[in-house]
Amino acid sequence: MAEKAGTPTLSGVPGAAIRDEMDDASGISNETDISSAAGLAGQRWWVSYATRILVTDAVAVYVAVFTAYVVRHDVAGITRVSGDFSPSYLAVSIVLMWAWLFALVAGRTQDRRLVGVGPTEYQRVFTVSWQLFAAVAVVAYLGKMEIGRGYLGLAFPLGLVLLLAGRFAWRRWLHRRRRAGRYQSRVLVVGHEGKAEYLVEELGARFGAGFGVVGVCLPSGEVRGGTVGGVPVLGDMAEAAAVARRERVDVVTVVGADSLTADTVRRLGWDLEGSGIDLALTMSYRDVAGPRVIMNPVHGLPLVYVDEPHFTGPKYVIKTVADWCGALVLCVLLAPVLLVIAALVRLSGPGPIFYRQERIGAGGQTFRMLKFRSMVVDAHQRLAEVLAADGVESVGLFYKPKNDPRVTAIGRVLRRYSLDELPQLFNVLAGDMSLVGPRPQIADEVALYDRKAHRRLLVKPGLTGLWQTSGRSGLTPEEGIRMDVYYVENWTLFGDVLILARTAKAVLRGEGAR
Repeated sequence: MAEKAGTPTLSGVPGAAIRDEMDDASGISNETDISSAAGLAGQRWWVSYATRILVTDAVAVYVAVFTAYVVRHDVAGITRVSGDFSPSYLAVSIVLMWAWLFALVAGRTQDRRLVGVGPTEYQRVFTVSWQLFAAVAVVAYLGKMEIGRGYLGLAFPLGLVLLLAGRFAWRRWLHRRRRAGRYQSRVLVVGHEGKAEYLVEELGARFGAGFGVVGVCLPSGEVRGGTVGGVPVLGDMAEAAAVARRERVDVVTVVGADSLTADTVRRLGWDLEGSGIDLALTMSYRDVAGPRVIMNPVHGLPLVYVDEPHFTGPKYVIKTVADWCGALVLCVLLAPVLLVIAALVRLSGPGPIFYRQERIGAGGQTFRMLKFRSMVVDAHQRLAEVLAADGVESVGLFYKPKNDPRVTAIGRVLRRYSLDELPQLFNVLAGDMSLVGPRPQIADEVALYDRKAHRRLLVKPGLTGLWQTSGRSGLTPEEGIRMDVYYVENWTLFGDVLILARTAKAVLRGEGAR
């Protein structure tokens, strides 16, 4: 399960985007004859998409603040802020709405390089919003204004939920367009042939981030015409800026920038100045998310620091609390569903309602994982028969039989929609599992782990994980391990929210399950 050494990661794209959401690969509109590349990138799909986001943000902010105003005015019967400075709540609401929208724009929450991929867009919306309300609290304190806590306590969470829902809805819309070959960023890859070919194939295999490679530029000694990774060689590195302008690309990506001379990259940046074309650099260290990367220029030398991952501390306390509260809420909401499924399993034939199996959890500790029984009672004794039918000798990583005869009729339905996994909510409440994390495996599978795979055991296993939202049963073991290790080392709360949302979508559609 060794991966290629020195494989590149597009530095301008959050790490989750490389596996979760890579969309689009087609060209640009030729409706307008624009002589230079300057301003061209801003006049493609981005302008209309940014306008849609802005309108949705404005509606979300208006609804949240207006609702808080109406509640404060009608329920409390108060029209003015109390204190030395006492403007009306209507005036405060108008200022707050415009300040919120300005903060979202000034905070670059609509940056075209961030929207549509990964959790960074959502994180920025959240950060900008809470910083604005923190500033409002400070201003109110300094101005001796007693703005009602209920007013702010309703406007902030409601507005945040509506903003994130709007961004999520537009992201789904954007991805549908990208699957149709629209709304893409045209990319020119510059670098040595081996690394350029890898990045071309990597971007071509994904679609969520919307990068379509139009060609590559290689060092002069490697240029020989033809194609690299299925895209044409358009010139050498010295011609990269001219090629980028001619092909009217949006991004020039220098792959393996750490293996090229600093002068080469700097001159390319100079040549692209004023063109409106982004310059993206890559580094050989892959699968590292933004929060762990710190860039500090030292006397003109850009040093990129990579924080070591931490598996304890305050953020994991937050994760534990969020897991427990989330599991409790889900258990209450899904109680009727759990009871109905339990009854159906009981009526499906002899055997217990729940299936208990020893799994390996955090730190290599074993625990008994719960599932609704979806197989016949003697399923374990028939494992050798199933392995022989599939032509395999033993259980491997992420192994699941293609057509398992041991699965009951109701079990097939439960598995298709992952309903058999719901009892693991009780494992979450017991502290053995998290809502999101690497899926727990049995001891025979863990025995096959190499050093990389063992990193899955540094955190609690999850009810769902990256693999469930990125192919599930269709993943190779290498891809599954890579995604799990990425999650382990780069966990964020917003990442968990995204995974849970995408898991719900996959479950409702029955995608990838067997």
